Amino acid sequence: MTPLPPLRDAPAEPRPGAWAPLRFPADEPAAVAEVERLIAERRAIFVHDTLDLQLAELVDSRTPGHKLQGAELARAVDAFLEGRPSVSYGNWFYYPWSGRLIRVLPEGPFRWLRSNRNRNKITEPEQASLRLRTLGIVGLSVGSATAMTLAMEGVGGTLRLADFDSLDLGNLNRLRAPLHALGENKAVIAARQIAELDPYLRVEVFAEGVTEANLERFLLGDGAEGWPRLDLLIEECDDLYLKVALRERARAAQIPVVMETSDRGLVDIERFDLEPERPLLHGLVGDLKAESLRGLTTYEKVPIVLQLLGEDAVSPRLAASMVEIDSTLKTWPQLASAVSLGAALGTDVARRILLDQLRISGRFYVDLEQAIPDSPGEAGAPASRPAEREGADAAPARTPGPPRVESRGDLGSIRSLVALAVLAPSGGNCQPWRFSWNGERLRCHHDRARSASFLDWEDKAAHLALGAAVENMILGAGALGLALRAEPFPLPGDAAVVCDLWPTASPGGPVDDPLAAAIPLRCTNRRLGPRAPLEPRLRDALSSAAGALGVELSLVEEPATLERLGRLLGRGDRIRFLNEQMHREMMSEIRWSEEEARRTGDGMDVATLELTPTDLAGMKLTRGWRVMELVGRVGGGRALEKPSRKALAAASAAGLVRLPGRGPGEAFLGGRAMQRVWLAATAAGWAFQPMTAITYLFERLIDGGEGLSRTERAELEQLWLEHQEIFGTGPGETQAMLFRLARAEPPTERALRRPVEEVFSIE
Repeated sequence: MTPLPPLRDAPAEPRPGAWAPLRFPADEPAAVAEVERLIAERRAIFVHDTLDLQLAELVDSRTPGHKLQGAELARAVDAFLEGRPSVSYGNWFYYPWSGRLIRVLPEGPFRWLRSNRNRNKITEPEQASLRLRTLGIVGLSVGSATAMTLAMEGVGGTLRLADFDSLDLGNLNRLRAPLHALGENKAVIAARQIAELDPYLRVEVFAEGVTEANLERFLLGDGAEGWPRLDLLIEECDDLYLKVALRERARAAQIPVVMETSDRGLVDIERFDLEPERPLLHGLVGDLKAESLRGLTTYEKVPIVLQLLGEDAVSPRLAASMVEIDSTLKTWPQLASAVSLGAALGTDVARRILLDQLRISGRFYVDLEQAIPDSPGEAGAPASRPAEREGADAAPARTPGPPRVESRGDLGSIRSLVALAVLAPSGGNCQPWRFSWNGERLRCHHDRARSASFLDWEDKAAHLALGAAVENMILGAGALGLALRAEPFPLPGDAAVVCDLWPTASPGGPVDDPLAAAIPLRCTNRRLGPRAPLEPRLRDALSSAAGALGVELSLVEEPATLERLGRLLGRGDRIRFLNEQMHREMMSEIRWSEEEARRTGDGMDVATLELTPTDLAGMKLTRGWRVMELVGRVGGGRALEKPSRKALAAASAAGLVRLPGRGPGEAFLGGRAMQRVWLAATAAGWAFQPMTAITYLFERLIDGGEGLSRTERAELEQLWLEHQEIFGTGPGETQAMLFRLARAEPPTERALRRPVEEVFSIE
């Protein structure tokens, strides 16, 4: 008989860590006296004695071919009791936390009857075998449902539960618990629920969670107290260090591990009992050691978590939610339906492992949205794994370039000029140019197939890039002893011919230009550094570089104005991410690996974006339009504004190259001036980052906003007014380039270019 705790006011408050009911055998007089005292002192507020019903069900269940009723049933019960009075049969259990007193069958008959409906999906020998097993569950939010399902199904005779956290109201969207349990330890709550289901099941609670001090005892038990080592670990904790530490020790002890993530029915099985050298977490995070995770912030752990889950494997809704964490969401969401599915999967896998019916390791998905799709004729189609999707991230095939040009005559100088031209910047590094030489003039063509995009309104972004390419050639010609006469848009009926260049010998011979010397060094530098004041000499050099072509340069340097501009640019970025066409085009510009960047020779190598590992992981989450569509649908996307805000917070100044008029000629001239400004900044050792997406959107807006939704137009109109206030611009201008200047370390990587042979031909 379990000793009765000290008397408390009814109903009794549970002691800290109290989760086991008190047992009073009904055939022991002293125990019966304690039961009567519980009732008399009103410590047992609710008394439930349904033993006669349990006995009737028990004896009837033992004759499956014949239904016992009435007098026949009564005789069968008497025969089962063998003359003992039913009042002294079974056990009373008192639950201090609820004030309930319940009488149930003795352990053997109780277990037989409670698990009778499991047969023969689980045979009686299998049930007996499972009752000898010990399972540990770490993390009793998601793990709580698994613990209850294990208990209901009879998988395990001993359950060891660990969680340091207490129940919050926000947990009740997925964790089955009553409101009066708020503030209670989650492991204690789960243990109490199991005890209310099966008071004979052995449950040990680690209310402090698994720590360095108790990790060994949690996994290996404590022989002195009769708690055995685990036969299986079910890991459902949020702590990344603990995930790895548990696996390190479980692998050493050859204890199998199962994990379910409540997204797409993902189940991980690691059979360390059969594969003691198996890489942790299937090797998805490399040779990661728990010790290396000490001290990492949540922000720093994000890329590891996404690497573990698989950036392309998470469901679109989870990915969309993760984009919003620390913006509109506190943490990632979990649904009761997913948790319930996870409990079913975890229990099924655990049972089969313990019965030696499942011997493999691996990662498996039971994705209900794919199993039951909203597409007639596809029901039951197996879900393909992310790595098996065809064409998901394939780079576009490269368009064959013109035939290779062999050097002859003064063609070498012309080729050298084209080599400088292709070093010019272009939107998304699309390189929208072709060059042809007829022996007298070098012609610059607009390759519209490479530049056509939502942002390139009226080809202005392409004309800007071609203007920059022409300026490179004009500046570089001096070192070759040449002078170039530029004739923009020489063929009025052919917009694809942007400029003709007529080379002549320079009267003074070769000339060294400091801007020309900076051409091979010029690049986009998105690295952040501490804000430094803009040097007066640089300010003058930049203005002079633009002014040499009669183009104006506006600079803003006040921290408050830069912060305001950062917010404006961030809102523009959000519009771009949440517009399907712009999002698709933006993602098509990015080269996600070094191999892809080298293969295509264009686009933006993701390394040039200077993303932290966490930001890179977040960027990968945004690749799919379905994710961004969901973000937009819920009014989210504020986190998408942060990069521009951070960039302007680290800027010394922001500049705008501007000139009157809005035709193609102005865009072309603006590109030439922009390139000169950029080269001047490069020569002075300053980081230069174009931030032009918003200005291209303004160009479209000014001409009526074709293709923009009503909501997008309304927000852009507000941003346009604010932009005009910052720079003093008007609708009759071409805003060739908006950029930021900063003091920063050299960039991690530079964007690549297609070879000259692909863009140069002889007529």
